[in-house]
Amino acid sequence: MCEAAWAASKSKGTYLQAQFRRLAALRGPKRALIAVANSILTAGYYMLQRATTYQDLGPAYFDKRNTVRATHRLVKRLEALGHRVILEPRFTADPSS
Repeated sequence: MCEAAWAASKSKGTYLQAQFRRLAALRGPKRALIAVANSILTAGYYMLQRATTYQDLGPAYFDKRNTVRATHRLVKRLEALGHRVILEPRFTADPSS
């Protein structure tokens, strides 16, 4: 399972790669690898139980789940690079209506 998790962590643009990168930064690559292997086993179990196919959540799943945390993280990265960041809310309402 660890070999499958390692291959999944190297794939481009997938939920498992995003999970590996997020956990490797916090806990290290070995623990992240075990967590990805566990996710693969869990997904396989539910796929067999429900007789369905795998639906990848996508690489932006963690950012969409908590947008405030992602915003703060990205602002801190830009400030660390020497930029001044001013956030303004973007209105999504259509001005023509």
